[in-house]
Amino acid sequence: MSFSDIPVDVGPVYEGERIRSNQMYVELGGPKIEKHFELVKVRNVKDIEDGKVTLYGPDLKDMEEGSRHPIGILVEVAGKELEEDLEAVFERRIHEFINFINGVMHLNQRYTNWMRISKTAIGKGFNSFNMMGTVLIRLFKAELPIIKTCQVTFYTNVKDIEKPYKLALDTYSNRDERARGLHDGDVDMFYGCVLCQSFAPTHVCCITPDRTSLCGSINWFDARAAAKVDPKGPLFEIPPQECKNEMAGEYVGINETMKKRSLGEIEKIYLYSGMEYPHTSCGCFEAIDFFIPEVNGHGIIDRNADSLAINGLAFSAMANQTGGGKQLAGFNGISLQYIPSPKFQQYDAKKIGLDRGIDLVVWMNSGLKERMKELLPKDIIDKIATEKEVNDINNLKEWLKKNNHPIVKTWVETEEVEDNEEDYEEQGAMIPLGTQTMTIPGTGGFGGFKLILKNCKIHADTIIIKKIDTKKKKSN
Repeated sequence: MSFSDIPVDVGPVYEGERIRSNQMYVELGGPKIEKHFELVKVRNVKDIEDGKVTLYGPDLKDMEEGSRHPIGILVEVAGKELEEDLEAVFERRIHEFINFINGVMHLNQRYTNWMRISKTAIGKGFNSFNMMGTVLIRLFKAELPIIKTCQVTFYTNVKDIEKPYKLALDTYSNRDERARGLHDGDVDMFYGCVLCQSFAPTHVCCITPDRTSLCGSINWFDARAAAKVDPKGPLFEIPPQECKNEMAGEYVGINETMKKRSLGEIEKIYLYSGMEYPHTSCGCFEAIDFFIPEVNGHGIIDRNADSLAINGLAFSAMANQTGGGKQLAGFNGISLQYIPSPKFQQYDAKKIGLDRGIDLVVWMNSGLKERMKELLPKDIIDKIATEKEVNDINNLKEWLKKNNHPIVKTWVETEEVEDNEEDYEEQGAMIPLGTQTMTIPGTGGFGGFKLILKNCKIHADTIIIKKIDTKKKKSN
Protein backbone atom coordinates (compact mmCIF):
# COMPACT_ATOMS: atom_id res chain seq x y z
CA MET A 1 0.00 0.00 0.00
CA SER A 2 1.52 3.30 -1.12
CA PHE A 3 0.84 6.88 -0.05
CA SER A 4 3.29 8.46 -2.46
CA ASP A 5 0.52 10.73 -3.79
CA ILE A 6 -0.12 12.16 -0.30
CA PRO A 7 2.15 15.16 0.48
CA VAL A 8 2.74 14.14 4.13
CA ASP A 9 3.94 10.88 5.63
CA VAL A 10 1.38 8.29 6.71
CA GLY A 11 2.10 5.56 9.24
CA PRO A 12 1.56 4.30 12.80
CA VAL A 13 4.71 6.09 13.95
CA TYR A 14 2.68 9.33 14.04
CA GLU A 15 0.05 8.03 16.44
CA GLY A 16 0.09 10.07 19.62
CA GLU A 17 1.26 13.25 17.86
CA ARG A 18 0.00 16.35 19.68
CA ILE A 19 -0.80 19.60 17.88
CA ARG A 20 -0.93 22.58 20.24
CA SER A 21 -3.01 25.68 19.55
CA ASN A 22 -0.02 27.67 18.31
CA GLN A 23 0.83 24.88 15.83
CA MET A 24 -2.66 24.41 14.45
CA TYR A 25 -3.93 25.75 11.16
CA VAL A 26 -7.57 24.73 11.65
CA GLU A 27 -9.66 22.96 14.29
CA LEU A 28 -12.53 20.61 13.43
CA GLY A 29 -15.19 19.63 15.95
CA GLY A 30 -14.18 19.64 19.59
CA PRO A 31 -15.82 21.25 22.64
CA LYS A 32 -16.39 24.65 21.02
CA ILE A 33 -18.43 23.32 18.10
CA GLU A 34 -22.04 22.27 18.67
CA LYS A 35 -22.52 19.45 16.16
CA HIS A 36 -19.93 16.96 14.97
CA PHE A 37 -19.77 13.19 14.58
CA GLU A 38 -18.12 10.19 12.98
CA LEU A 39 -20.09 7.17 11.89
CA VAL A 40 -19.57 3.91 10.03
CA LYS A 41 -22.47 2.19 8.29
CA VAL A 42 -22.51 -1.21 6.60
CA ARG A 43 -24.20 -0.98 3.18
CA ASN A 44 -25.09 -3.17 0.26
CA VAL A 45 -22.22 -3.30 -2.19
CA LYS A 46 -24.36 -1.86 -4.99
CA ASP A 47 -24.96 1.29 -2.92
CA ILE A 48 -21.24 2.17 -2.63
CA GLU A 49 -18.85 3.63 -5.17
CA ASP A 50 -15.50 2.27 -4.06
CA GLY A 51 -12.87 4.93 -3.44
CA LYS A 52 -15.30 7.86 -3.68
CA VAL A 53 -14.73 10.87 -1.38
CA THR A 54 -17.48 13.50 -1.11
CA LEU A 55 -17.38 16.86 0.69
CA TYR A 56 -20.28 19.07 1.79
CA GLY A 57 -18.94 22.41 2.95
CA PRO A 58 -15.62 24.26 2.76
CA ASP A 59 -12.45 22.32 2.02
CA LEU A 60 -9.28 22.67 4.10
CA LYS A 61 -7.75 25.06 1.59
CA ASP A 62 -10.82 27.31 1.86
CA MET A 63 -10.66 27.60 5.65
CA GLU A 64 -9.01 30.57 7.35
CA GLU A 65 -6.00 29.97 9.58
CA GLY A 66 -7.08 29.67 13.22
CA SER A 67 -10.73 28.98 12.39
CA ARG A 68 -13.01 26.27 13.80
CA HIS A 69 -15.55 24.24 11.83
CA PRO A 70 -18.04 21.40 12.25
CA ILE A 71 -16.84 17.99 11.13
CA GLY A 72 -18.95 15.00 10.19
CA ILE A 73 -17.29 11.84 8.90
CA LEU A 74 -19.49 9.15 7.37
CA VAL A 75 -17.65 6.00 6.28
CA GLU A 76 -19.75 3.50 4.32
CA VAL A 77 -18.42 -0.03 3.82
CA ALA A 78 -19.54 -3.24 2.15
CA GLY A 79 -18.45 -6.88 2.02
CA LYS A 80 -20.02 -10.33 2.22
CA GLU A 81 -18.79 -11.00 5.77
CA LEU A 82 -19.81 -7.63 7.21
CA GLU A 83 -22.54 -7.32 9.81
CA GLU A 84 -24.08 -4.43 11.71
CA ASP A 85 -22.32 -5.38 14.96
CA LEU A 86 -19.02 -4.43 13.34
CA GLU A 87 -20.00 -0.81 12.64
CA ALA A 88 -18.90 0.57 16.02
CA VAL A 89 -15.63 -1.38 15.86
CA PHE A 90 -14.79 0.01 12.42
CA GLU A 91 -15.88 3.43 13.66
CA ARG A 92 -13.28 3.38 16.43
CA ARG A 93 -10.58 2.74 13.82
CA ILE A 94 -11.23 6.21 12.37
CA HIS A 95 -9.38 7.54 15.42
CA GLU A 96 -6.41 5.27 14.73
CA PHE A 97 -6.20 5.77 10.97
CA ILE A 98 -6.49 9.57 10.98
CA ASN A 99 -3.71 9.68 13.57
CA PHE A 100 -1.49 7.84 11.08
CA ILE A 101 -1.33 11.11 9.10
CA ASN A 102 1.64 13.30 10.03
CA GLY A 103 0.35 16.73 11.00
CA VAL A 104 -3.19 15.62 11.89
CA MET A 105 -4.36 15.04 15.45
CA HIS A 106 -7.58 13.15 16.18
CA LEU A 107 -9.13 12.78 19.65
CA ASN A 108 -12.26 11.14 21.05
CA GLN A 109 -15.09 9.53 19.07
CA ARG A 110 -18.77 9.54 18.21
CA TYR A 111 -20.24 13.03 18.77
CA THR A 112 -17.18 14.28 20.70
CA ASN A 113 -14.63 13.85 17.89
CA TRP A 114 -12.00 16.57 17.70
CA MET A 115 -9.34 17.19 15.05
CA ARG A 116 -6.54 19.64 14.43
CA ILE A 117 -4.57 20.10 11.21
CA SER A 118 -1.11 21.60 11.66
CA LYS A 119 0.30 24.58 9.79
CA THR A 120 3.18 22.35 8.72
CA ALA A 121 0.86 19.81 7.07
CA ILE A 122 -1.02 22.57 5.22
CA GLY A 123 2.30 24.05 4.14
CA LYS A 124 3.35 20.73 2.64
CA GLY A 125 0.17 20.60 0.57
CA PHE A 126 -2.18 18.52 2.74
CA ASN A 127 -5.02 20.94 2.07
CA SER A 128 -7.99 18.80 0.98
CA PHE A 129 -10.41 16.37 2.62
CA ASN A 130 -10.10 14.29 -0.53
CA MET A 131 -6.60 13.31 0.67
CA MET A 132 -7.86 12.45 4.16
CA GLY A 133 -10.67 10.36 2.71
CA THR A 134 -8.27 8.57 0.39
CA VAL A 135 -6.03 7.66 3.34
CA LEU A 136 -9.02 6.35 5.30
CA ILE A 137 -10.28 4.21 2.42
CA ARG A 138 -6.89 2.64 1.76
CA LEU A 139 -6.26 1.89 5.43
CA PHE A 140 -9.72 0.45 6.05
CA LYS A 141 -9.36 -1.96 3.15
CA ALA A 142 -5.74 -2.87 3.91
CA GLU A 143 -6.11 -3.31 7.68
CA LEU A 144 -9.56 -4.93 7.53
CA PRO A 145 -9.61 -7.18 4.44
CA ILE A 146 -13.24 -8.17 4.99
CA ILE A 147 -14.08 -4.66 3.77
CA LYS A 148 -14.25 -4.91 0.00
CA THR A 149 -15.58 -1.48 -0.93
CA CYS A 150 -15.51 1.82 0.94
CA GLN A 151 -16.53 5.42 0.42
CA VAL A 152 -16.19 8.46 2.70
CA THR A 153 -18.28 11.64 3.06
CA PHE A 154 -17.23 14.75 4.99
CA TYR A 155 -19.54 17.49 6.30
CA THR A 156 -17.96 20.81 7.32
CA ASN A 157 -20.80 23.33 7.53
CA VAL A 158 -23.72 23.81 9.89
CA LYS A 159 -26.49 23.30 7.33
CA ASP A 160 -25.38 20.09 5.68
CA ILE A 161 -24.37 18.33 8.90
CA GLU A 162 -27.89 18.44 10.38
CA LYS A 163 -29.38 15.32 8.75
CA PRO A 164 -26.37 12.97 9.06
CA TYR A 165 -25.82 14.20 12.64
CA LYS A 166 -29.33 13.02 13.56
CA LEU A 167 -28.65 9.68 11.83
CA ALA A 168 -25.49 9.32 13.90
CA LEU A 169 -27.21 10.09 17.22
CA ASP A 170 -30.05 7.66 16.43
CA THR A 171 -27.50 4.96 15.58
CA TYR A 172 -25.55 5.49 18.82
CA SER A 173 -28.80 5.40 20.83
CA ASN A 174 -29.94 2.13 19.26
CA ARG A 175 -26.59 0.48 19.97
CA ASP A 176 -26.65 1.62 23.59
CA GLU A 177 -30.24 0.50 24.14
CA ARG A 178 -29.43 -2.98 22.91
CA ALA A 179 -26.37 -3.22 25.16
CA ARG A 180 -28.29 -2.22 28.31
CA GLY A 181 -30.33 -5.43 28.17
CA LEU A 182 -27.31 -7.65 28.84
CA HIS A 183 -25.33 -7.96 32.11
CA ASP A 184 -22.01 -9.40 33.21
CA GLY A 185 -23.57 -12.46 34.80
CA ASP A 186 -25.19 -13.40 31.50
CA VAL A 187 -21.93 -14.09 29.64
CA ASP A 188 -18.80 -16.19 30.08
CA MET A 189 -16.40 -14.01 28.08
CA PHE A 190 -15.19 -10.44 28.49
CA TYR A 191 -13.11 -8.42 26.02
CA GLY A 192 -10.15 -6.07 26.02
CA CYS A 193 -9.14 -3.13 23.84
CA VAL A 194 -5.74 -1.46 23.43
CA LEU A 195 -6.61 1.02 20.67
CA CYS A 196 -5.63 3.93 22.95
CA GLN A 197 -2.19 2.68 23.91
CA SER A 198 -0.52 5.13 21.53
CA PHE A 199 -1.73 7.88 23.90
CA ALA A 200 -1.86 5.84 27.14
CA PRO A 201 0.76 3.05 27.01
CA THR A 202 -0.34 1.30 30.23
CA HIS A 203 -4.09 1.47 29.59
CA VAL A 204 -6.09 -1.64 28.78
CA CYS A 205 -9.84 -1.20 28.45
CA CYS A 206 -11.88 -4.09 29.83
CA ILE A 207 -15.26 -4.33 28.09
CA THR A 208 -18.10 -6.24 29.74
CA PRO A 209 -21.89 -6.01 29.29
CA ASP A 210 -22.06 -3.70 32.31
CA ARG A 211 -18.95 -1.69 31.40
CA THR A 212 -18.92 -0.22 27.90
CA SER A 213 -15.49 0.96 26.72
CA LEU A 214 -14.47 4.26 28.34
CA CYS A 215 -14.83 6.04 25.00
CA GLY A 216 -18.46 4.86 24.90
CA SER A 217 -18.19 3.61 21.34
CA ILE A 218 -17.61 -0.12 21.84
CA ASN A 219 -20.05 -2.26 23.81
CA TRP A 220 -19.83 -5.98 24.54
CA PHE A 221 -21.58 -6.96 21.29
CA ASP A 222 -19.20 -4.79 19.25
CA ALA A 223 -16.13 -6.20 20.98
CA ARG A 224 -17.30 -9.79 20.49
CA ALA A 225 -17.78 -9.22 16.76
CA ALA A 226 -14.37 -7.56 16.41
CA ALA A 227 -12.50 -10.29 18.28
CA LYS A 228 -14.19 -12.93 16.14
CA VAL A 229 -13.30 -11.27 12.84
CA ASP A 230 -9.77 -10.17 13.81
CA PRO A 231 -8.56 -12.22 16.82
CA LYS A 232 -5.06 -10.74 16.60
CA GLY A 233 -6.31 -7.17 16.42
CA PRO A 234 -6.61 -4.48 19.12
CA LEU A 235 -9.81 -6.06 20.51
CA PHE A 236 -9.41 -9.49 22.05
CA GLU A 237 -11.03 -12.04 24.34
CA ILE A 238 -10.46 -11.97 28.11
CA PRO A 239 -11.62 -15.20 29.79
CA PRO A 240 -12.77 -13.94 33.22
CA GLN A 241 -11.76 -17.17 35.05
CA GLU A 242 -12.30 -17.24 38.83
CA CYS A 243 -14.17 -14.35 40.42
CA LYS A 244 -12.21 -13.39 43.54
CA ASN A 245 -14.59 -10.65 44.66
CA GLU A 246 -18.03 -10.49 43.09
CA MET A 247 -19.01 -7.15 44.64
CA ALA A 248 -15.79 -5.47 43.48
CA GLY A 249 -15.66 -7.23 40.12
CA GLU A 250 -12.20 -8.76 40.55
CA TYR A 251 -11.42 -11.64 38.20
CA VAL A 252 -8.25 -13.71 37.93
CA GLY A 253 -8.35 -13.62 34.12
CA ILE A 254 -8.74 -9.85 33.98
CA ASN A 255 -5.84 -9.29 36.40
CA GLU A 256 -3.59 -11.58 34.36
CA THR A 257 -4.49 -9.77 31.13
CA MET A 258 -4.03 -6.33 32.66
CA LYS A 259 -0.56 -7.22 33.92
CA LYS A 260 0.50 -8.68 30.58
CA ARG A 261 -0.93 -5.96 28.34
CA SER A 262 0.23 -3.06 30.56
CA LEU A 263 3.77 -4.50 30.61
CA GLY A 264 3.54 -5.23 34.31
CA GLU A 265 2.41 -1.74 35.32
CA ILE A 266 -1.14 -2.68 36.38
CA GLU A 267 -1.55 -5.89 38.40
CA LYS A 268 -5.12 -5.70 39.67
CA ILE A 269 -8.37 -3.89 38.93
CA TYR A 270 -11.80 -3.79 40.51
CA LEU A 271 -14.30 -3.31 37.68
CA TYR A 272 -16.95 -1.82 39.97
CA SER A 273 -14.89 0.56 42.08
CA GLY A 274 -13.49 4.03 41.60
CA MET A 275 -11.69 4.09 44.94
CA GLU A 276 -9.86 0.76 45.22
CA TYR A 277 -7.79 -0.65 42.35
CA PRO A 278 -9.84 1.36 39.83
CA HIS A 279 -9.86 0.70 36.10
CA THR A 280 -7.19 2.70 34.29
CA SER A 281 -8.19 5.66 32.12
CA CYS A 282 -7.09 6.43 28.57
CA GLY A 283 -7.81 9.94 27.31
CA CYS A 284 -10.92 9.40 25.20
CA PHE A 285 -13.30 8.73 28.10
CA GLU A 286 -16.73 10.35 27.87
CA ALA A 287 -16.88 11.56 31.47
CA ILE A 288 -14.96 11.71 34.75
CA ASP A 289 -16.26 10.28 38.02
CA PHE A 290 -14.49 12.17 40.83
CA PHE A 291 -14.58 11.84 44.60
CA ILE A 292 -15.80 14.78 46.70
CA PRO A 293 -14.36 14.17 50.19
CA GLU A 294 -16.23 17.07 51.79
CA VAL A 295 -19.50 15.16 51.41
CA ASN A 296 -18.20 11.59 51.01
CA GLY A 297 -19.83 11.43 47.57
CA HIS A 298 -18.99 11.48 43.88
CA GLY A 299 -19.45 13.99 41.09
CA ILE A 300 -19.59 13.33 37.35
CA ILE A 301 -18.67 15.78 34.60
CA ASP A 302 -18.71 14.98 30.88
CA ARG A 303 -16.45 16.45 28.23
CA ASN A 304 -19.24 18.62 26.82
CA ALA A 305 -19.60 20.56 30.08
CA ASP A 306 -19.27 24.31 29.60
CA SER A 307 -18.84 25.11 33.29
CA LEU A 308 -16.53 24.16 36.13
CA ALA A 309 -17.23 21.11 38.26
CA ILE A 310 -18.28 21.55 41.88
CA ASN A 311 -14.64 21.11 42.96
CA GLY A 312 -13.66 24.23 40.99
CA LEU A 313 -11.95 22.35 38.15
CA ALA A 314 -12.81 22.16 34.47
CA PHE A 315 -13.15 18.82 32.68
CA SER A 316 -9.88 19.47 30.85
CA ALA A 317 -7.98 20.08 34.09
CA MET A 318 -9.17 16.82 35.64
CA ALA A 319 -8.70 14.92 32.36
CA ASN A 320 -4.99 15.80 32.34
CA GLN A 321 -4.60 14.09 35.71
CA THR A 322 -7.01 11.21 35.08
CA GLY A 323 -5.84 9.99 31.66
CA GLY A 324 -2.63 8.43 30.42
CA GLY A 325 -3.22 4.92 31.72
CA LYS A 326 -3.09 5.88 35.40
CA GLN A 327 -4.80 3.89 38.14
CA LEU A 328 -5.90 6.88 40.20
CA ALA A 329 -8.32 6.39 43.10
CA GLY A 330 -11.05 9.02 43.14
CA PHE A 331 -10.59 10.16 39.51
CA ASN A 332 -11.89 7.72 36.91
CA GLY A 333 -12.62 8.03 33.22
CA ILE A 334 -15.95 6.38 32.44
CA SER A 335 -18.45 5.94 29.63
CA LEU A 336 -21.91 7.45 29.95
CA GLN A 337 -23.45 4.00 29.62
CA TYR A 338 -21.66 2.86 32.78
CA ILE A 339 -23.58 5.43 34.88
CA PRO A 340 -27.02 3.71 34.67
CA SER A 341 -25.43 0.24 34.94
CA PRO A 342 -26.46 -1.68 38.08
CA LYS A 343 -22.74 -2.34 38.60
CA PHE A 344 -21.75 1.35 38.63
CA GLN A 345 -19.22 1.77 41.50
CA GLN A 346 -21.28 -0.72 43.53
CA TYR A 347 -18.28 -1.76 45.64
CA ASP A 348 -17.69 1.78 46.88
CA ALA A 349 -21.38 2.22 47.67
CA LYS A 350 -21.71 -1.02 49.65
CA LYS A 351 -18.56 -0.21 51.62
CA ILE A 352 -20.20 2.88 53.11
CA GLY A 353 -23.65 1.40 53.58
CA LEU A 354 -25.47 2.49 50.41
CA ASP A 355 -27.63 0.16 48.34
CA ARG A 356 -26.60 1.32 44.84
CA GLY A 357 -23.61 2.91 43.20
CA ILE A 358 -25.77 5.69 41.78
CA ASP A 359 -26.53 6.74 45.38
CA LEU A 360 -22.91 7.93 45.60
CA VAL A 361 -23.51 10.60 42.96
CA VAL A 362 -24.23 14.00 44.49
CA TRP A 363 -23.39 16.32 41.56
CA MET A 364 -23.46 16.32 37.73
CA ASN A 365 -23.09 19.11 35.21
CA SER A 366 -26.59 20.09 34.05
CA GLY A 367 -26.15 18.98 30.42
CA LEU A 368 -25.17 15.49 31.51
CA LYS A 369 -28.00 15.24 34.05
CA GLU A 370 -30.54 16.24 31.40
CA ARG A 371 -29.21 13.60 29.06
CA MET A 372 -29.19 10.85 31.70
CA LYS A 373 -32.46 11.64 33.48
CA GLU A 374 -34.51 9.01 31.61
CA LEU A 375 -31.93 6.31 32.37
CA LEU A 376 -31.47 6.90 36.12
CA PRO A 377 -33.77 5.84 39.00
CA LYS A 378 -36.57 8.34 39.55
CA ASP A 379 -35.94 8.42 43.30
CA ILE A 380 -32.41 9.83 42.92
CA ILE A 381 -32.38 12.10 39.88
CA ASP A 382 -33.86 15.17 41.64
CA LYS A 383 -31.47 14.73 44.57
CA ILE A 384 -28.39 15.16 42.38
CA ALA A 385 -27.22 18.78 42.29
CA THR A 386 -25.92 20.64 39.22
CA GLU A 387 -24.15 23.96 38.76
CA LYS A 388 -27.58 25.55 38.50
CA GLU A 389 -28.49 24.65 42.09
CA VAL A 390 -25.08 24.71 43.78
CA ASN A 391 -21.90 26.30 42.46
CA ASP A 392 -19.91 26.33 45.70
CA ILE A 393 -18.71 23.19 47.40
CA ASN A 394 -19.20 24.83 50.78
CA ASN A 395 -22.98 24.96 50.16
CA LEU A 396 -23.28 21.46 48.72
CA LYS A 397 -23.59 19.74 52.09
CA GLU A 398 -26.62 21.81 53.12
CA TRP A 399 -28.27 21.30 49.72
CA LEU A 400 -27.89 17.53 50.04
CA LYS A 401 -29.37 17.60 53.55
CA LYS A 402 -32.31 19.68 52.37
CA ASN A 403 -33.02 17.25 49.52
CA ASN A 404 -32.53 14.16 51.68
CA HIS A 405 -29.83 12.63 49.48
CA PRO A 406 -28.90 9.02 50.46
CA ILE A 407 -25.27 10.09 50.99
CA VAL A 408 -26.32 12.06 54.10
CA LYS A 409 -26.75 8.89 56.16
CA THR A 410 -23.06 8.08 55.63
CA TRP A 411 -22.01 11.25 57.47
CA VAL A 412 -23.05 10.05 60.94
CA GLU A 413 -19.96 7.95 61.54
CA THR A 414 -17.73 10.71 60.20
CA GLU A 415 -19.18 13.22 62.66
CA GLU A 416 -18.67 10.79 65.54
CA VAL A 417 -15.02 10.41 64.59
CA GLU A 418 -14.58 14.19 64.56
CA ASP A 419 -16.18 14.45 68.03
CA ASN A 420 -13.66 11.97 69.46
CA GLU A 421 -10.62 13.45 67.78
CA GLU A 422 -9.89 15.98 70.55
CA ASP A 423 -9.96 13.19 73.16
CA TYR A 424 -7.14 11.43 71.38
CA GLU A 425 -5.08 14.61 71.20
CA GLU A 426 -5.50 15.46 74.89
CA GLN A 427 -4.45 11.98 75.93
CA GLY A 428 -1.36 12.17 73.74
CA ALA A 429 -2.41 8.91 72.12
CA MET A 430 -1.95 7.81 68.53
CA ILE A 431 -5.22 7.97 66.58
CA PRO A 432 -6.13 4.48 65.30
CA LEU A 433 -5.39 4.13 61.58
CA GLY A 434 -8.97 3.14 60.89
CA THR A 435 -10.15 6.64 61.90
CA GLN A 436 -7.13 8.74 60.98
CA THR A 437 -8.08 12.32 60.11
CA MET A 438 -5.87 14.88 58.39
CA THR A 439 -6.45 18.27 56.84
CA ILE A 440 -5.25 18.81 53.29
CA PRO A 441 -5.00 22.31 51.76
CA GLY A 442 -7.53 22.93 49.04
CA THR A 443 -7.05 24.40 45.60
CA GLY A 444 -8.85 27.02 43.62
CA GLY A 445 -9.63 29.17 46.64
CA PHE A 446 -11.29 26.49 48.78
CA GLY A 447 -10.43 26.21 52.45
CA GLY A 448 -9.20 22.61 52.45
CA PHE A 449 -10.87 19.39 53.52
CA LYS A 450 -10.53 16.55 55.99
CA LEU A 451 -9.65 13.11 54.73
CA ILE A 452 -10.76 10.30 57.04
CA LEU A 453 -9.12 6.95 56.39
CA LYS A 454 -11.22 4.00 57.55
CA ASN A 455 -10.08 0.38 57.52
CA CYS A 456 -7.30 1.11 55.07
CA LYS A 457 -3.72 0.07 54.49
CA ILE A 458 -1.00 2.63 53.80
CA HIS A 459 2.27 1.72 52.09
CA ALA A 460 5.07 4.30 52.17
CA ASP A 461 8.86 4.40 51.97
CA THR A 462 9.06 6.99 54.75
CA ILE A 463 6.68 8.07 57.52
CA ILE A 464 7.34 11.19 59.61
CA ILE A 465 5.43 11.29 62.91
CA LYS A 466 5.26 14.52 64.93
CA LYS A 467 3.93 14.70 68.47
CA ILE A 468 0.92 16.99 68.92
CA ASP A 469 1.69 19.77 71.41
CA THR A 470 -1.70 20.05 73.07
CA LYS A 471 -0.59 22.76 75.55
CA LYS A 472 0.59 25.04 72.80
CA LYS A 473 -2.61 24.37 70.91
CA LYS A 474 -4.73 25.46 73.90
CA SER A 475 -2.68 28.60 74.58
CA ASN A 476 -3.48 29.90 71.12
